[in-house]
Amino acid sequence: MAATSPLPLFLTLSLLSLAMHARSTTHWQDVQALKQLKRTISPSSIPPSSCISSWDFSADPCDSLFSDKFTCGLRCDTALNSTSRVTDLSLDPAGYSASLSSIPWPSLPFLQTLDLSSNNFSGPIPSSLSLLPRLRLLSLSRNSLSGPVPSSLSLPLLEQFYLDNNFLTDSFPPLNFPNLKRLEFQSNQLTGSFPDLTRLPNLNFLDASDNSLSDALPPSLPPSLVELVARNNQIEGEIPPLTAPSVQVLDLSHNKLTGSVPASLFSHPNLQQLTLSFNQLESVQIPAGSGLTSSLISVDLSNNRLRGFLPGFMGLMPRLSALSMENNELTGPIPVEYAMKVLSSGIGSAQLQRLLLGGNYLFGAIPGGFLDLEAGSLTVRLGDNCLYRCPVRFFFCEGGVQKSTYQCKAFNGP
Repeated sequence: MAATSPLPLFLTLSLLSLAMHARSTTHWQDVQALKQLKRTISPSSIPPSSCISSWDFSADPCDSLFSDKFTCGLRCDTALNSTSRVTDLSLDPAGYSASLSSIPWPSLPFLQTLDLSSNNFSGPIPSSLSLLPRLRLLSLSRNSLSGPVPSSLSLPLLEQFYLDNNFLTDSFPPLNFPNLKRLEFQSNQLTGSFPDLTRLPNLNFLDASDNSLSDALPPSLPPSLVELVARNNQIEGEIPPLTAPSVQVLDLSHNKLTGSVPASLFSHPNLQQLTLSFNQLESVQIPAGSGLTSSLISVDLSNNRLRGFLPGFMGLMPRLSALSMENNELTGPIPVEYAMKVLSSGIGSAQLQRLLLGGNYLFGAIPGGFLDLEAGSLTVRLGDNCLYRCPVRFFFCEGGVQKSTYQCKAFNGP
């Protein structure tokens, strides 16, 4: 029998090399940072079934992902030298308790995702997070963080930044995040002026709700902005012209805005949802073209100080399906344009499915077609006005209660 020829030396060495590197090891710096993270977290806040509880450093972290040694919380990528680096640290919402500043974040320089949301991390936001240059998502939502947002924070690749539901204070600083697309810092204790967004040229979504932001809105917004939500603050002054051409949702409800609702909001090419309820607005400007080019689907101007007649042009807005003008000081009859839009939808025009006009001083007869509406078919509310005969049998009369004759005459005159 012929002897088997030995493998060439170079092939043997290649196979040995592949075998050695088939399981790459986690960079020592990352391992030390993960160990320090686990040591920093209060042991009493680590449940037995949690991600951190499973971390067993007798095994290599990146080699043991999703095993009983490291069940969750990490993802890794292999670097050029076959050493693994931690790129994703996403902890489970287990209630972990620790000071965020005590964790050596610069020792994890390859992080692209850092998600610590729904835990009990406390203390200030450390400026050392700026030493994570590859970070694209940073979520610190629903923790117990306090103090100001550091003005020195700079993350050039960051795309999503979540700070909501903490105890952050002071004013929100100007941030230099050129790639940021989503910013949420609602439900904190932030004060001062509305933040400067000029250095966020790619911002799509901003939620600043439930803080104590004051002063006026900025005169300009990022052109990329699609949704701006800033309800329940202390924002004052008049609403400036909407300069962001891509905005689809604007919610400034529960603030202290005054003056007029700008006509430009009713002719904006992309605005679909406008919510300005619970402010101190006094009038509505009529747009050029009577709103026929409007993209608005929903308008809520309830609970303001609007006076005068109901703006008839809103009944001509082709896509409008929900309109609330409740609890203002509006008077006059219900415009025929409203009645027609409630009763039918034409070609290229949506039917008004929700019409809330209660709590005003509207007078005159109820539009005839309304009397044929069946309860549950549409949402219409006309209670607490000065309408002539709004009996209880009609669901939109809300029990038939209208203002007293004395109230109506005192407001509208004899």
